[in-house]
Amino acid sequence: MAIGSRLAAQTALIPAMLIALIVYCGSTGWTIWISLTNSRMLPNNNFIGLRQYEVLFANERWLVSAQNLALFGFLFITLTLALGFFLAVLIDQRVRAEDLLRSVFLYPFSMSFIVTGLAWRWLLDPTLGIAKIAHDLGFETFQFDWIVRQDRVIYTLLAAGIWHAAGLVMAIMLSGLRGIDPEIWKATRIDGIPAWRTYLFVVIPMLKGSFATATILMATSVVRLYDLSVAMTNGGPGIASEVPAKFVMDNLFERQNIGLATAAATSMLITVIAIVAPLLYWQCRAAARAGR
Repeated sequence: MAIGSRLAAQTALIPAMLIALIVYCGSTGWTIWISLTNSRMLPNNNFIGLRQYEVLFANERWLVSAQNLALFGFLFITLTLALGFFLAVLIDQRVRAEDLLRSVFLYPFSMSFIVTGLAWRWLLDPTLGIAKIAHDLGFETFQFDWIVRQDRVIYTLLAAGIWHAAGLVMAIMLSGLRGIDPEIWKATRIDGIPAWRTYLFVVIPMLKGSFATATILMATSVVRLYDLSVAMTNGGPGIASEVPAKFVMDNLFERQNIGLATAAATSMLITVIAIVAPLLYWQCRAAARAGR
């Protein structure tokens, strides 16, 4: 009976598996193939090898996009994990109005990046937001114009992204903290171990799974960064806040250069696999060791 139930369940999964193979794997393979052709407005099968990739990595706009994503990604993941963990530790102290605080911190994540980008665009606009409020309060010399400065604009995207995602990391970390055996805390207090050392040498190593999960989620958000850049700066000023996803979309729909767009998309896919695959492998190995 059990074998029959298992066979029925496996049979029921066949349509989903076929959809995954045909739609996802097939689309990925087609994208890679088109990146090896000279497709422009419409896809074709004129194979040209890696020439699109040569053009791509000689394109200044793409190089700036890649540099922006690398800087944004490193700072975004690091600071979001740090802030999310800090907020989780604060809430884990059984503070009053805990439910309200969790809702407040999670609220930004419920909004789309478009809404977040527009809100931060108005907030950072030198003629509308923080700068204007300061001027109205009498601080005439106050200036905060990072959103229109080429050397600072990427940090405005970073601030908006952290504000949007820190609540999710907080929820993941808080779930991990609540799963720690209370006897561990009692033992460290009896031994007179300072709280900061307990968190650093005991708690954080026990939250490796939570950190890995949050890191993977944040890394995928970094690669998909598009709507926040469009809503806040539209890649400007100039190309100072350009990101790879916007490069792909612009070449795909505005510049009618499908070959170059798919080459950029394939490069992004390779980067994601190179970063996320080791994390997933490490997480699976850790889970397997824990299950022994």
